[in-house]
Amino acid sequence: MSGASVKVAVRVRPFNSRETGKDSKCIIQMQGSSTSIINPRNPKESPKSFSFDYSYWSHTSPEDPDFASQSQVYNDIGKEMLQHSFEGYNVCIFAYGQTGAGKSYTMMGKQDKDHEGIIPQLCEDLFEKINDNNNSDMSYSVEVSYMEIYCERVRDLLNPKTKGNLRVREHPLLGPYVEDLSKLAVTSYTDIADLMDAGNKARTVAATNMNETSSRSHAVFTIVFTQKRHDVETDLCTEKVSKISLVDLAGSERADSTGAKGTRLKEGANINKSLTTLGKVISALAEVSKKKKKSDFIPYRDSVLTWLLRENLGGNSRTAMVAALSPADINYDETLSTLRYADRAKQIKCNAVINEDPNAKLIRELKDEVTRLKDLLCSQGLGDILDTPVGSLTASPSSTLLNNQAGIQSVSSLQERIMSTPGGEEAIERLKESEKIIAELNETWEEKLRKTEAIRMEREALLAEMGVAIREDGGTLGVFSPKKTPHLVNLNEDPLMSECLLYYIKDGITRVGQADAQRRQDIVLSGAHIREEHCSFRSDKNQNGEVIVTLVPCEGSETYVNGKRVANPVKLRSGNRIIMGKNHVFRFNHPEQARAEREKTPSAETPVEPVDWAFAQRELLEKQGIDMKQEMEKRLQEMEILYKKEKEEADLLLEQQRLDYESKLEALQKQVETRSLAAETTEEEEEEEDEEYNS
Repeated sequence: MSGASVKVAVRVRPFNSRETGKDSKCIIQMQGSSTSIINPRNPKESPKSFSFDYSYWSHTSPEDPDFASQSQVYNDIGKEMLQHSFEGYNVCIFAYGQTGAGKSYTMMGKQDKDHEGIIPQLCEDLFEKINDNNNSDMSYSVEVSYMEIYCERVRDLLNPKTKGNLRVREHPLLGPYVEDLSKLAVTSYTDIADLMDAGNKARTVAATNMNETSSRSHAVFTIVFTQKRHDVETDLCTEKVSKISLVDLAGSERADSTGAKGTRLKEGANINKSLTTLGKVISALAEVSKKKKKSDFIPYRDSVLTWLLRENLGGNSRTAMVAALSPADINYDETLSTLRYADRAKQIKCNAVINEDPNAKLIRELKDEVTRLKDLLCSQGLGDILDTPVGSLTASPSSTLLNNQAGIQSVSSLQERIMSTPGGEEAIERLKESEKIIAELNETWEEKLRKTEAIRMEREALLAEMGVAIREDGGTLGVFSPKKTPHLVNLNEDPLMSECLLYYIKDGITRVGQADAQRRQDIVLSGAHIREEHCSFRSDKNQNGEVIVTLVPCEGSETYVNGKRVANPVKLRSGNRIIMGKNHVFRFNHPEQARAEREKTPSAETPVEPVDWAFAQRELLEKQGIDMKQEMEKRLQEMEILYKKEKEEADLLLEQQRLDYESKLEALQKQVETRSLAAETTEEEEEEEDEEYNS
């Protein structure tokens, strides 16, 4: 398997509503494994052709015999990669392309049947294979981590305790890794699906509060798959550990095509920095594979993304890339750029090796590293530090471990000695790092499961505090049937983030506001224009026993229902769109009401357009259109009055300056005339004197 090339597939999606609205033409053609692109600016020019391992035509409907379905993509790429992981290789699949080209759909897909992406299908197949195992000498364990890289900062999506940015470090044995990134033990596909859902919830909450969109961040879902074989004859256990990295990259569009400005432009620059670095790394590796430049520098460390994916790019990994393409002529430049990117990637060769029994080897090497560091400290006269617990070397004087004055003095003197010894501080830091990794590697499976359960409970408690429903049984708000309970679901620009947060509206009053409000809020939101107490939902029963939900906005809050700003209580109907502040968009669902309406009008047609984030935003603009027009006219009048006033002031100032200038000019002219008269008089007097002298 050594020296195998990166597998590259390209996939073209159908037109989206924006492209259809602009009467876009399809510029992509596919035949077998080759893909061609036509230049819409010069149709007579011969199409540019590229050859890949797979070219997937998903532009038409499933009825088309050439249509490439989700299962076909998985069978070609996912199954092969899963097989490599069972053989003991590291595996990586990453999706690349501009925003909206279909990366997330290919990787994650939808929950509907036949629409699941590579990641859920691979995880399901993984546990099916594990469960089909009949060999009693074989045992399997699976751990997962989920992180997001946004503007060169790493965020853990599974552990609510790790707030803020995580440090990316490099260990001499492990290579680059994310410090304190949670690695959670799972025992079934349901566990993985729950963790993916929890990660997407965390991503959605953070993105909505910060006004980010997931297309602006890279998501890396990692599965560590361990196979243990017990040899009965020798009574020895051997292990094979595979790391499966599934990467959904940020959108690779240009600033001018997105209309990005300000923060979005800076954000785009950071994303383009990581994608540009990825491009440079791919180009450099392609050159190395051609053996043109063996000693060429590869800039892995120029971005967090490439640093963490170092092994997957030209290292110890079996790697596949899926490039998602837009078929529209309006996206020609981005699509051509994606095709060139993919064409370079297929030239990379990876040197994958089977990872057999790495833990025993790694623990041995780490222990050697610890011994070496201890010897280094002894040789520098810091041997007595080794008797002090490693954790207390950086403890503060107020630490509970050092509750007496003598202890504080001894530790401060130790710290002074460490600081004054060349390389001492770094050695202590490395020692702590290695001992922490040894402790993680020596954790038993039961301990890992307990830790995973503890993190799950923390995560659920945090979401419950925010009013987000954890499970469909609605256990967070007491005993009731969720099938009959009115609720809000979030809508997001990114389909992957849409409808993944559910907020139940309980009987009586459900308050919405910020976490630091004086009264406890049932639904906690944050971000731009969310007030401490923003609004409330009142749920009452009428005479017929029907549940009626009324939205009561608080004074001065920005709350919109179906695009109209509301200042008075409004009775809600199932399907209403609610916008709070600037970023929080919801759809109100009332299952009982919707059921009753369907029974009344069974022939009612489903709306052609789905009620999603785009619909809610467009509706907001349309409904605010008249007000916006009036506002614009009012502003225009104000600007005209201001312009006239400023013009008058400028004219007066100009007139004053003209008069001042003229008066100064007159004064200067008088000075010049006076001086010239004086000079003439002096000359005449001198001439008279000369005449008198000559006579």
